[in-house]
Amino acid sequence: MFRKLLLFLLLFAVHAHLVRAQDPLILADTLLISGDTIIMLGDSVIIKEKVKPIFWEKGGNFNLSIQQVSLSNWNAGGVSNMALNTGLIMFANYKKDRIIWDSKLTVNFGFNRISDRRFQTRKTNDNFIFISKYGRELTDVWYLSTQIDARTQLLSGYRYFRPAGAEEDARNRISDLLAPAYVQSSTGLNYRKEYKNKDKVSLIASPFTGRFTIVMDDSLSNAGAFGVLAGEMVRAEAGISFGSTTDIQLLENIRWRADLNMFSNFEKLGNFVVNFNSVISMKVNKFITTRIETVLIYDESVFIQQEQGPPRQAVQLQNMINFGIGLDF
Repeated sequence: MFRKLLLFLLLFAVHAHLVRAQDPLILADTLLISGDTIIMLGDSVIIKEKVKPIFWEKGGNFNLSIQQVSLSNWNAGGVSNMALNTGLIMFANYKKDRIIWDSKLTVNFGFNRISDRRFQTRKTNDNFIFISKYGRELTDVWYLSTQIDARTQLLSGYRYFRPAGAEEDARNRISDLLAPAYVQSSTGLNYRKEYKNKDKVSLIASPFTGRFTIVMDDSLSNAGAFGVLAGEMVRAEAGISFGSTTDIQLLENIRWRADLNMFSNFEKLGNFVVNFNSVISMKVNKFITTRIETVLIYDESVFIQQEQGPPRQAVQLQNMINFGIGLDF
């Protein structure tokens, strides 16, 4: 009797399983198949695909503006000239669980060419900036972060002047690729806030910062340029730093991106090296953009040659307004 009962229960279980496999709409409201959700509503079947998490956010912007003036037998005066400015911004941001990693590369270059002068082509804009920040979440907006900030230029830089009594300009090379270069490593507390409209604000204060000034050019190194000891190629400093990154939509077609880096040596606490970069982008349409770019630098170890008198410490300021092609990707 017991064997017959066991056989009957076994056959019943097999039958129930077959019925369920043949008609899942009757016996189930929701099924999971390969991570997707299948929802049955009466005779309708709704398949809801599983949303894969996105950990990387990547993109960038390229801009190009060109101006050309060509004159021939022009009685009003003037000379033929051409100017070009171009810039590239690329970023890659990673966020997963309690980890963040934000990286940004900025490269700008520009020159003008005027036919009626000795050195016809002269550089007007040249910088290379790479910033990468890695952090672990402490709260929703506070992180313990380490940041690398590297800056240099791409081509040689010259100071143009006309010696007394000369009829043509002369020039002195005052900078070059990796002459100077600045590498700064800092660890500290990072405030990072993201908003629904993709606005971002990040502030980092670091009581432990190392800064390296690199001059990989023998003539500039031997002259003790940019604060290195004469004949040395690297100057190492320890101090404190403060940095900020801002990416804000001011108006519907106007966006402001800015980076600020301030460093103070422990030996001269309170005297800050300041690097500030600001870009205001105003989109006319999908491809046409107007950009207002501002660069401000102050470094007391850098002495600027003046038109009159000896070199002295001074605020370096560059301001450009470009109207041209702008592509987001």
